[in-house]
Amino acid sequence: MSSSNVSYTLRYFDIVGLAESSRILLTAAGVEWTDEHPEWPQEKSNQPHGRMPVLVEKSTDDSPDFVICESSNIERYLARTYGFLPADLKQAALQEQIRDLSTDVIALFASHIHCKSEDDKTEFLTKFEGLLETLIKVQTKLLKDNGNTGRMFGDKLSYADIVTYGFYMTTLVSFAKFRAEIVDIIKPKLTPELVKLISVVESDPLVVKHKSRGGSLAAVVSA
Repeated sequence: MSSSNVSYTLRYFDIVGLAESSRILLTAAGVEWTDEHPEWPQEKSNQPHGRMPVLVEKSTDDSPDFVICESSNIERYLARTYGFLPADLKQAALQEQIRDLSTDVIALFASHIHCKSEDDKTEFLTKFEGLLETLIKVQTKLLKDNGNTGRMFGDKLSYADIVTYGFYMTTLVSFAKFRAEIVDIIKPKLTPELVKLISVVESDPLVVKHKSRGGSLAAVVSA
């Protein structure tokens, strides 16, 4: 499906959060799209899964809207549709696993935040830091193996690049508004290779039009 006969609406809160990678993908794809911020929780029952983000694809040929939910599902649909994931399933899986690992890291920090017991908070924070270190090692190895160009795969912007950027935008900017200590945990662990990826993604010609609510992530990690 070409970008000329469809447009998109992305429903999410007016924050960085779980929709950031999808926003970058839509911008990088060069398609027509709008951000929509439904009143919450008033509009909760009108969302297919009762939560957001939600992507609505509208066609000009009068066919029904195509509506999908869940952040990872939305990202992968857009990445496949617009060529940010390779058609080869094995090559695509190598990129998609980066997203899944980062999701588990975020889930551990969320568990740390929401725990009531101090012992549980400590346990989840320890698990978070351990899995974060694994994620950073995996990401850094991919960047080194690809020639330290600031890209994880090949010489063009990829799904793995975008979701890695989105992960650090979510944690270092969005989460930091609620738990400032996350910055002190993550920033010292960032490798030069990851700092370079963040700069390369942010300055990519396909991405520069994206105006994140979090501002410049490159500025955050270099401060």
